[in-house]
Amino acid sequence: MSNMNRKRIGLILLCAAILGGAGFFLWRSNSDAKGGRFVTAAVERGSIEDTVSAIGALQPLQYVDVGTQVTGQLKSLNVEIGDTVKQGQLVAEIDPTLLQARVDSTKATLQNLRAQLVDRQAQARLAQQQLKRNQALMAADAVAEELLQQSEAASVQAEAQVDALRAQIRQTESSLTADEANLRYTRIFAPMAGTVVSLTARQGQTLVSSQQAPTILRIADLSTMTVWAQASEADVPKIEVGMPVYFNTLGLPDRRWTGKVRQILPTPETVNNVILYNVLFDAANPDGVLKPQMSAQVYFLLARAENALIIPANALQGSARGRKPDESSDARPPRKEEGAGSKAQPAVERGEPSQAKKRRFIVRVLKDDQPVEREITVGVLTRLKAQVLSGLDEGELVITGTAAKDDKTSKGGGQRTLPTPGRPY
Repeated sequence: MSNMNRKRIGLILLCAAILGGAGFFLWRSNSDAKGGRFVTAAVERGSIEDTVSAIGALQPLQYVDVGTQVTGQLKSLNVEIGDTVKQGQLVAEIDPTLLQARVDSTKATLQNLRAQLVDRQAQARLAQQQLKRNQALMAADAVAEELLQQSEAASVQAEAQVDALRAQIRQTESSLTADEANLRYTRIFAPMAGTVVSLTARQGQTLVSSQQAPTILRIADLSTMTVWAQASEADVPKIEVGMPVYFNTLGLPDRRWTGKVRQILPTPETVNNVILYNVLFDAANPDGVLKPQMSAQVYFLLARAENALIIPANALQGSARGRKPDESSDARPPRKEEGAGSKAQPAVERGEPSQAKKRRFIVRVLKDDQPVEREITVGVLTRLKAQVLSGLDEGELVITGTAAKDDKTSKGGGQRTLPTPGRPY
């Protein structure tokens, strides 16, 4: 065989190999497209919530700091931390020795003044009698006028001395009332029923109340707790008074306590250059599980839907009002308008559908092994899930991503997901 024929045969074989490889590639691509190389998720029914999260701390709704109004040594302390007390129960006592002596001294002074008053009143009556006698004698021209004038002055002086003693008695009585009150203040009673949550003084300690009343203990009613949640300045406009809210604690992450926003404090706090606003709400604590200073993971409920059709949020391809993006597009739906979720509060207890803002998006549905674009209406939208109001039926498969062509060499784990629209929690 000539060299020319050999070259022809080799060229023919090379062309055949190239054509065969191209055909195999086309067959493999067509097989992949029909063989489920898309990552899909089924449209399911369930619950969906759109929330704003925050960190909070627990404090009793009602508490009182019990202090002393008098200076003295703490003679006895009748409670310990954790004790339950009743209103009016004796919880502490200040040494009453000095105050009792002051009361006794004031009583003795008062008794002395009252005795002086009796003496002055007798002298005043005698002066009045002498004045009347001299006035009668003066009418008969039997006494000198000078003696009459002396009698008049003596009578006036005696009445003035009586009035002065009466004033001193009233002043001393007022001092006695204050001294007796201070003596009563040495016995300290619980102003409310509750639990002793802190002790700041110890038995035998000297308490000085010259400038401010020193605190001995704190009593709190733990049946209702207040959560002080710190929300960022970006989330505060979405929160409103009366909005449903729930939280859990680090120790009981599976238990949920609910409440409604009671107050949004207007004065912010700056923590590590971050502006935070305190949002307050109350929660019942009938079993006493919640304790003061506990940390709470708080969720403000912007919108909620029960028994709704739900799809993954990364199945949304883009807003239906704009261009329909293809698979490689990075287009995202528009941001949620400010306050849209907070103005429409769903009835969580009744399970009614949320009245969140309705938006239209494009999704790709796998039908007969082929992707088909479809326009849908979305209600509640979170970072992970989306509520479908119309455009999809339960059980349909929506495309959330595409699988890599070579799972063994793919660095992404053999799957390529679509961009996730919406905003984070």
